[in-house]
Amino acid sequence: MDRLDALQLFIRIVEQGSFSRAADMLGMPRASATHAIKELETRLGTRLLERSTRHVRPTLDGQAYYERCVQVLSDLDDAEAAFGHTATSPRGMLRVDMSGSQAGRVVLPRIPEFHALYPDIELMLSSGDRLVDLVREGVDVVIRAGMPRDVDLVARTLGAMAQVVCASPDYLKTAGTLRHPDELPAHRAVRFFASSGNADYPFELEVDGQMRRYDVGGWLSVNDAEAYSLAALRGCGLVQVPRFHVEEELADGRLVEVLADWTSPAMPVTALYPYRRQLSPRVRVFVEWLVQIYAQRFGGAA
Repeated sequence: MDRLDALQLFIRIVEQGSFSRAADMLGMPRASATHAIKELETRLGTRLLERSTRHVRPTLDGQAYYERCVQVLSDLDDAEAAFGHTATSPRGMLRVDMSGSQAGRVVLPRIPEFHALYPDIELMLSSGDRLVDLVREGVDVVIRAGMPRDVDLVARTLGAMAQVVCASPDYLKTAGTLRHPDELPAHRAVRFFASSGNADYPFELEVDGQMRRYDVGGWLSVNDAEAYSLAALRGCGLVQVPRFHVEEELADGRLVEVLADWTSPAMPVTALYPYRRQLSPRVRVFVEWLVQIYAQRFGGAA
């Protein structure tokens, strides 16, 4: 087995957590896969994988080697894709990370359409609201809501999501209905914090032609978009959230919009990717497809 085939096998084993599944995916006997990895470990002079009866996982050296392998093979795919028909018919693995709400409510309902357009692209989608090190983790594209802060990445605006301030009927029954944004500091909010620990996400509303920020205290803080809405449903406080995320709850009365006479700022959605990925055909077609579906869903970039 040549080195590139060995790298591809090693990546599959790490991602599948199994020699057998990886071997099946690559159409080779399990014994051949085991022998190839032993040769790889001997050549590198280190143990790459920890094996048990039920699972296989990388050692510390194995994890570092996996991340480098992903980067090397991705760069090789991109170099080859710059020539011939693959420039217009991209193929290979595309690793994407986005929040669970974006994945479940916007992207995944339409993902069969992307596969129909580009059947040779294999998608690996991870979901979460944590910060992702794209280069170290081998992620090609990250989709995030809010203003991007990483100046070392290429940023492509996908759209802008209308927001709403809302709460459960039980909370409003106890705390009272708001008549003006200036009453916000006297209320309770569900607070949202990022993986960095930053919880400074005040409410924002346009008042008298100017955008004002309101700090609202609360006893509960979360770092997940689904948990944020669920906490509001359980009466834990006010939330300011993209409207699409709570459309059903607003329609059936489980959540109630407040301060509707004052406009919340739209929340931008951005695709982020490393500069070395900006010419990748896989990244390019995926981001262009995202621009289209976000424009259809939210009316395009602001």
